[in-house]
Amino acid sequence: MKIEIDDKVLIDTIVEKVIEKIAPLLNHNSMSNNNELWDVEKVAHYLNKSKSSIYSKTHSNSIPHLKYGQLLKFNKKHIDLWLQNPYSPELEAYNLNFNGRKGVIHK
Repeated sequence: MKIEIDDKVLIDTIVEKVIEKIAPLLNHNSMSNNNELWDVEKVAHYLNKSKSSIYSKTHSNSIPHLKYGQLLKFNKKHIDLWLQNPYSPELEAYNLNFNGRKGVIHK
C-alpha cells in the first residue's frame, strides 16, 4: 500500500501550527517591551542603583513614575526614554523636576 502526501499541504499545515503556537509569545514580548510596569526593585536593578536611590528620585520627582496610593510603578518605555533624553516632550505629563530648571533644552 502506497500513500501519497501532498508536500505543499503538509508544509502549510506545519507552518500554521507553528504560528499558532508562537504568536502569543511574540505578542506578549512586544507588549511587555512597550508597556511593562515595574516596581522599585526592578527599576533599581535595571539602573544599577539602590532602592533608596530610586525612592529619593521619586520623592524629588526627578524620575518618571506612577503612584497608585502608596504603590510606585515605572513604565519601562518611559524609563528608557528618560535615560536617553530626560527633557523629552513625551515625559511632560510626569512634571519632572530638573533641579529648578524647566524641561526645555537650550541650544
